[in-house]
This record gives sequence, C-alpha cells and structure tokens, in this order.
Amino acid sequence: MSAAPSKTIPIVSVVGKSDSGKTTFLERLIRALTARGWRVATVKHHVHEFDIDVPGKDSWRHAHAGAVMSMVSSPAQFASIRRVEREFTLDELAGQAAAAGADILLTEGYKTTATARIEVSRRSRSEELISTAEELIALVTDNPALCLSGVTTFALDDGEGVATLVETRYLARRDSAVASLASAGGAADGD
Repeated sequence: MSAAPSKTIPIVSVVGKSDSGKTTFLERLIRALTARGWRVATVKHHVHEFDIDVPGKDSWRHAHAGAVMSMVSSPAQFASIRRVEREFTLDELAGQAAAAGADILLTEGYKTTATARIEVSRRSRSEELISTAEELIALVTDNPALCLSGVTTFALDDGEGVATLVETRYLARRDSAVASLASAGGAADGD
C-alpha cells in the first residue's frame, strides 16, 4: 500500500470462537446499518493462505500463470485478487474501504488487533469469552451468565440493537461532523 489514507472510517470487529454465530450476526448488523443508509465495507480475517477464486476459471488461470493481480469486472461487480508481501493492517484496509466510499469497516475476526470489539458467544459453543470486559463495546449472546459489568449485552438476533449502538458511538458523530463542515462551506466528504 502507499501513503496513509486522507480519509479515515471507523473499524468495528466482530469476534468470537469458531461456530459461535459471528457470520450470521454480522449479516444482521450489515443489513441493519445499510437499511439506515450507511455504506458498509467488510473484511474477513483468515490466518492461513486462502483462494477465493474458482479453480479452473480464467481469472484463476491468469493468477496461477504468474499475474501479480487478477481482476474480474462486470457492469455490476468488480473483484481483484493479488498476492501481497505482508498482511495489511486494519488501518490500511479501512483506507481502501474509505476510498471505495464506505462509512464504516466491519471485520470478522482480528481478535488480537481490533480495538472496537463485539464478541458473539453462543451457549451451545462455549461458556467462556475470548475478550475481557475492557476490550468489548458489546456482547452478543444467548447466555445470561456471561453478562459483563459495563458491557452492553444483546441477544444473538438483535442486529438492530447493535446497529443503534454502532451508529450512535461511531457513525452519528461522523455524520454530524460532515454536516457541520458542509454547512460551514468546508469539505463535505469528511476529509
């Protein structure tokens, strides 16, 4: 990546043990935020090498022949796949998301580097959390025994409630700051 982005967006990470319901909950949160007009970008953290391209398809064949970047473009979608020398930081990923017009970056994973974390914990999966109360902005669970002092707790299906928390804590201030700049004749894009 090149220089640091000039525009920053909030980063909120959904963390939890494997099979705790992170992806299902994240889908609910994305739907709730986008229904309110926010542009959401997401990134799924994967600790191992992965291949999202379809083996045998043209773009996969291009990459495996040695292309440094393989892209697929259509009137409705665009994707690029490239090898990197190191993993991007959350701030670098947020810069890419901001450049694409996103208001917020939601991540799945990043349990060791995320600063704003929402932990998802399903009672049938585990009785223990992976985060401390100090690391969490919210807890999403079906286990009332896991309630933490000072951490707002939501039901597993309460994407709307968590969206309100995220919007109030991270997006409403940003939205009002952009509106203030615009009404004062400043930049309206949040720079």
